[in-house]
Amino acid sequence: MTKPIVVALANQKGGVGKSTTAINLAAALAFQDQRVLLVDLDPQGNATSGLGIERSSIEVSVYDVLLKESDIGDAIEPTSVRNLFLVPATIDLAGAEIELVSMFSRETRLRAALSEIDQEFDVLLIDCPPSLGLLTVNALAAADEVIIPIQCEYYALEGLSQLLKNVELVTLSLNSTLKVGGVILTMYDARTKLSKDVADQIRQYFGKVAYRTVVPRSVRLSEAPSYGEPIEAFDPMSRGAIAYRHLGKEFIERHAVEEED
Repeated sequence: MTKPIVVALANQKGGVGKSTTAINLAAALAFQDQRVLLVDLDPQGNATSGLGIERSSIEVSVYDVLLKESDIGDAIEPTSVRNLFLVPATIDLAGAEIELVSMFSRETRLRAALSEIDQEFDVLLIDCPPSLGLLTVNALAAADEVIIPIQCEYYALEGLSQLLKNVELVTLSLNSTLKVGGVILTMYDARTKLSKDVADQIRQYFGKVAYRTVVPRSVRLSEAPSYGEPIEAFDPMSRGAIAYRHLGKEFIERHAVEEED
């Protein structure tokens, strides 16, 4: 097996559909026969609960991997979706930013951990916290590319320049091959002019980096995490499931073309 594609999903704004995208893109890829590992690096643990993993049952989490140098293999949990595995987060992760500050090679601890298992998966997705601290820096240092979910609402581009600046800094100092690999438009409401205007603005700014697939605003997408299932399992005929299925296909197509190049 070749080296996997490592993707950090990042946006320091909360509520942009980042964890929803992490869960459902991971599941969409797994349903398309990719072997996927999702790393929950967000102390809120939405990707963990959204995939039905009980926090109380977690023995080894991403916190233990980063701070206690536990073997990442011991932290990997199977999910209800075939081919989809998770490194879960617990509330311990909330203090990790402070604990990492004094540690040796603090920015590259995740990269070192992931290198131990990079023959086992096709895609590694990292769900970053909604901030630009050391956890996000660890994700960017480990990743081949960043995918940025952006909601189709007012202030969508606010703070984005800071994220792009951080990506640039990480590229210069820690990870020379890192790039912005995609922008995903989320919470798109076709009935409003605002959604269309924001989408146009983002496509103009990012060009081909923006994915063609847009993720609609959807009640079913909001409901799925409370059942501990990705939308593809919860309601495969819903608009959200169809969108993420298309997004998964587009992701695979993009990387197939890159390999040819």
